[in-house]
Amino acid sequence: MVWTYTLIVLFFSAWAAAKDLYKILDIHPSASKRDIRHAYKNLSRRYHPDKNRDPDAKDKFVDIAYAYEVLADEEKRQIYDRHGEEGLKAHEGGQSQHANPFDIFSNFFGGGYPSQQVRRGPTSLTEFEVELADIYKGANIDFMIKKRILCDHCRGSGAASDSDIHTCSGCGGSGVKLVKQQIFPGMFAQSQTTCNECGGRGKIIHKKCPHCDGMKVTDYTAHYTLDVIPGMPEGHEVVFEGEGDENPDWEAGDVILRVRSRRDKGGWRRKESSLYWRETIGIDEALLGFDRNLTHLDGHEVRLIRKGPTQPGFVQKIEGEGMPLFENHNLHGDLFVEYNVVLPIELSQQQRRKLSEAFLTESTHDEL
Repeated sequence: MVWTYTLIVLFFSAWAAAKDLYKILDIHPSASKRDIRHAYKNLSRRYHPDKNRDPDAKDKFVDIAYAYEVLADEEKRQIYDRHGEEGLKAHEGGQSQHANPFDIFSNFFGGGYPSQQVRRGPTSLTEFEVELADIYKGANIDFMIKKRILCDHCRGSGAASDSDIHTCSGCGGSGVKLVKQQIFPGMFAQSQTTCNECGGRGKIIHKKCPHCDGMKVTDYTAHYTLDVIPGMPEGHEVVFEGEGDENPDWEAGDVILRVRSRRDKGGWRRKESSLYWRETIGIDEALLGFDRNLTHLDGHEVRLIRKGPTQPGFVQKIEGEGMPLFENHNLHGDLFVEYNVVLPIELSQQQRRKLSEAFLTESTHDEL
């Protein structure tokens, strides 16, 4: 009985220690190859030790590379889905050797970690409007961007296969040709020009990739999520690093969203940490006072009380009911309520008589 219990504990300990490769890449088990590549691209850049100085970054970088190595390989992925990591070890003959994570990164990006000297593609800036309520409460907003990515089939080479890429015979792979020009009899000048056969690339493609027709990139609609933080300032820029158009000749630029609140006519208005609301009241409430509730942006009620007369345009300040502060969500600015008094279009004879009696009586009393 004791042995049985010990075996059960050991089994569940090993199961708990096993890595969930899908969870490491933050993708669903039904994710496509493109989703796997996209997840690896973002996470490997984020946790690369050359960029991320967090003590745990290197371990995460290794795990991310291992997860990509397995899930990007169709055969390994099928084995992992059916039998887990133990099945992978059995498939590899009990060997636990895996590719160098830095080699995987280098092969994926076509070189080492992108440096400042690498040519970068254009950065796109988009004005992104969200509901003011979402900025007040915080929200996750899904959106899509149409862009170009490297062809999945040829990985940006433009060729049907690696064997279809040959060194240009016109320039010997250098991309340039030496041209001699006679200046006068017996004297020549030598100059370099871009090879007209390969366009300066040094390579000739004999058979184009059938998926992108040799264009090296394809159109793609990417899905993203904008994390709106409560109290986010107007015009705050959120950067999606390396999510611009891809091209084999440059590193992808960034996608920047400049977040602003959507302006609704007659609704809530914002100025930094303050909120503004225009409340309409009747002539009776303006004269006699009122007690009513205002529904705030997140649904909670704010009590509005006026015991005396309220002049048209009067502004009431309510402390702590404004926007949450971006640096500290527990603190809020103030709410300013401007009152708009609406007069009746018509008065009945009875209303006119009662008003006359009230005001005339007061006037007569004052004269006396």
